[in-house]
Amino acid sequence: MRADRGSLGFRPGFLQTSCPDCVPSTSEANRASEDHAQTPLRIPGPLRIPGPLRAPGNHVPAVLEELAEIELQIDEDEDAELGPVRPPVSPAAAQAPALSTQHPFDDVARHGILQVAGEDRSGRHVVTFSCCRMPPSHELNHRHLLEYLKHTLDQAVQREYVVVYFHHGLNRRNKPSLGWLQGAYKEFDRKYRKNLKALYIVHPTNFLRVLWSVFKPLISHKFGKKVTYCNSLSELQEHLQLRGNQQLAIPPEVLQYNERLRNLHVGRRPLPAKTPPPRPPLPTQQFGVSLQYLKDKNQGELIPLVLRCTVTYLREKGLRTEGLFRRSASVQTVREIQRLYNQGKPVNFDDYEDIHVPAVVLKTFLRELPQPLLTFEAYEQILGIASVESSLRVPRCRQILQSLPEHNYAVLSYLMGFLHTVSRESTFNRMNSCNLARVFGLSLMWPSQGGSSLQAVVPISLFTELLIEHYGEVFGAQAAGGGLTEDGPSTGRGAGDRPAPGPPARPPDSSLEPALALWAVPAAPAALRAHRH
Repeated sequence: MRADRGSLGFRPGFLQTSCPDCVPSTSEANRASEDHAQTPLRIPGPLRIPGPLRAPGNHVPAVLEELAEIELQIDEDEDAELGPVRPPVSPAAAQAPALSTQHPFDDVARHGILQVAGEDRSGRHVVTFSCCRMPPSHELNHRHLLEYLKHTLDQAVQREYVVVYFHHGLNRRNKPSLGWLQGAYKEFDRKYRKNLKALYIVHPTNFLRVLWSVFKPLISHKFGKKVTYCNSLSELQEHLQLRGNQQLAIPPEVLQYNERLRNLHVGRRPLPAKTPPPRPPLPTQQFGVSLQYLKDKNQGELIPLVLRCTVTYLREKGLRTEGLFRRSASVQTVREIQRLYNQGKPVNFDDYEDIHVPAVVLKTFLRELPQPLLTFEAYEQILGIASVESSLRVPRCRQILQSLPEHNYAVLSYLMGFLHTVSRESTFNRMNSCNLARVFGLSLMWPSQGGSSLQAVVPISLFTELLIEHYGEVFGAQAAGGGLTEDGPSTGRGAGDRPAPGPPARPPDSSLEPALALWAVPAAPAALRAHRH
């Protein structure tokens, strides 16, 4: 069974190392916390960006902003799957500084984002930054936030100090742009960096690899040595103790998140993320078994039952749902539906009153196939799509798909035909072919060993977007005589739902073009976590 990004047992953790640019030694690896003994540890290596993509000034290539959005989306979905979250505590309860409403920084300080938390045992000021306290970007003046950061640090930089950065809580709604972060870093001159003795990054995720690729050209090796990644609060405690009876003010959201991770690591999670099918599988098993097994058990039907039921329901009731396929659903509900399908019992999605449930069930079905729909054999060919001239990419897609087994081709055509239909409603659902490709790409293909590298994300998304956007051209040449419809499958190889008449398809999203050189860059030392729904 592959190490899937959706497998909650593979929740984040970077191997702690003093320098984010260095591969840790065996001795460093042996010092990893026992709390994470069962968790694959990942080294926070930088994303190596070709020279032409390193733009001058504060401009950050669009591909990095795209990758940051993908990573944060995945972080949010994984966080939702860790279990129910207690209602957040107000900033006041988190000991936010009490400032007069006349204070020039009241609009920022009242959130409790930044605090001077006392002194450590070496007498150094401890400053905390809590991402979970940041409001949505449209509610926060980021220029004022920067001025408040400098105002607060001015009180600490006259002598040695340390910073604790609580990463949990950063999301797509409150994240400043990478360009803003780059510009903000440049404003913190030597006065702020000289006396900073340690930067502790707590609960890091792969998003920080994207961030590191923006900052690496600006950060000296000496500063990099001050950075320590802490997978848990217990690891932080190993490095940082406050003087006397002082207690570090940790936001309740971070404490709760740390507890949820700890429960996961010690095996107390009530539901596994991916349950392997029984051996031998049940006669009615639908998840975690091969397409051939499903065909044999479903009286020769090419289209698996789960795929047909979810697509039919979403086609009828969900095409105009905003954020379709990007939102999460209750893990317990999804597991219950899987159980019903696997036992051969009927499923009525109306009973769940959430259109995102069948969407997540569909993605889960694809992700739990023993082999990817686009097969291990086609994986390397797909990664090469970025090197193909733009005008030749659609013919190259057709050529690659010719190597697929007939059953895989038929199922892929059925799915892409539906996603093409979804993309045609993007005015309402905000899910154009580019957005759908980001969501589905890594659920359709993955390597036979490990997870997809960061460099693989762009060509995989590009290939998937081509299949969706140019569905008629990619699948139509072989489907002239028939197709897969909601009424039943055709036996023809190019089967697929015919797209509704409409304007000519546009070329792939140009925002991906600057990233095409990325696929050829040698793989970064840490692989991207395997995709989840």
